[in-house]
Amino acid sequence: MTDNIIFLMTDQHSISTLGCYGNPVARTPVLDRLAETGTRFTHAFTPTAICTPARASLLTGAAPFRHRLLANYERNVGYLEDLADDQFTFAEALREADWRLGLVGKWHGGVRRTAASYGFEGPTLPGWHNPIDHPDYLAYLDEHDLPPYRISDPIRGVAPHGGPGNLLAARLHQPLEATFEHYLATRTIQMLERFAADSRGRRFFLATHFFGPHLPYILPDEYFDLHDPDDIELPPSVRETFANKPPVQRNYSAHWAFDTLDEATSRKLIAAYWGYTTLIDHEIGRILDAVERLGLADRTAVLMTADHGEFTGAHRLHDKGPAMYDEIYRIPALARIPGGPGHQVRDEFVTLTDLTATILDIAGLPTEPAVDGRSLLPLVAGERPEWRPTVLAEFHGHHFPYPQRMLRTRTHKLVVNPESVNELYDLRDDPHELVNRIDDPDLADVRRELMTELYRQLRERGDNFYHWMASMFDVGADYDVTLSSFESRGTP
Repeated sequence: MTDNIIFLMTDQHSISTLGCYGNPVARTPVLDRLAETGTRFTHAFTPTAICTPARASLLTGAAPFRHRLLANYERNVGYLEDLADDQFTFAEALREADWRLGLVGKWHGGVRRTAASYGFEGPTLPGWHNPIDHPDYLAYLDEHDLPPYRISDPIRGVAPHGGPGNLLAARLHQPLEATFEHYLATRTIQMLERFAADSRGRRFFLATHFFGPHLPYILPDEYFDLHDPDDIELPPSVRETFANKPPVQRNYSAHWAFDTLDEATSRKLIAAYWGYTTLIDHEIGRILDAVERLGLADRTAVLMTADHGEFTGAHRLHDKGPAMYDEIYRIPALARIPGGPGHQVRDEFVTLTDLTATILDIAGLPTEPAVDGRSLLPLVAGERPEWRPTVLAEFHGHHFPYPQRMLRTRTHKLVVNPESVNELYDLRDDPHELVNRIDDPDLADVRRELMTELYRQLRERGDNFYHWMASMFDVGADYDVTLSSFESRGTP
């Protein structure tokens, strides 16, 4: 029986950094062990590659267009900044079922409503990156006589206007014990101990949301220098030319100043990114060791994932943005359920909203409120249920409004960009998505099939993006360009 849930979430975390996902150089023994003793999902995707909307989808089980929290508040372009007061969340469902809730780490799920608003215990830690000036973190440093935050050796390019570009990495002059990641793990373990000693014996859901390995990669020496940059291979998609691609991608490359960095610096950034993942892996190990020490392992599910991926030089980009490549839409997803099999690899298309339904299922609660997700427990149990053959994703903008929709199959990916050229990739011949074949006559049938299927799915789920597609593209015989009921009345 599963009594409790440990939920581990990282931020902007590419599967390319993990040994269990095929990186032979990365050092992630804890997450590799979690994969070995549980289930690894090879085709897990975020519903949108941006922090707040993705996290809101996890919290609600709903796609972004449905929960309507569409942008990070730091770059908000006029969208909502909080979920509606009557929006379903798994947290409130667990709380109503008398579960104890804890969340230590990044919230980024709204401005007015914090994690505490949904019943989570833990320090309120706002922002998109480690809030190193937070009173609780400063108290932790003082309590343990640890040195304050200080960095050197910043890595940044040159912005298009000629000034300094965004900070990408730096050396941290603190020991491991003083890092924000160690602080988060320590606070998690303290909360875990309190939950384990609950006099009422309530079941608990305890989440640790690390702010990393989101850039900038700010690390102490042992992790900043963990990998020799000379041993790092640049991603194959660094050959990106942006030919026949939406111009916004070239603009984003300039925004992140990729072409102003030499190859050695790009290798160093990847090395630091992998080192950051190793640091977080170490801290996750401390949390899971505490689960064992407290005798909770046999009745505690462990789920691990990320809100979205990271470019780190792929497609000559950094961070994330208006480009729907696998580097930022494909995410790690690991699950270890008491009594479940180990050494299991599943290749079904799964999403963050499936994890919402899984949490509810573990708790013995109805999963239907997670309207865009399905419980993963049958997959973890080794069953072979009928499953979705495609994955659908959406984007609404970051620094500015920019709507996109994506449909991905095993072999192809279609991206609809209303203000620009659409994209079609043959993932069999071009797994790194370098050649846009949207106008290739050899793929005309594939384009028509995917466009029709994307239209059908959007219309079925109520995503009004389909109205644009109805008049612009061949979406099959069953299309809808009506706007209201008056068009269907009194017509011959």
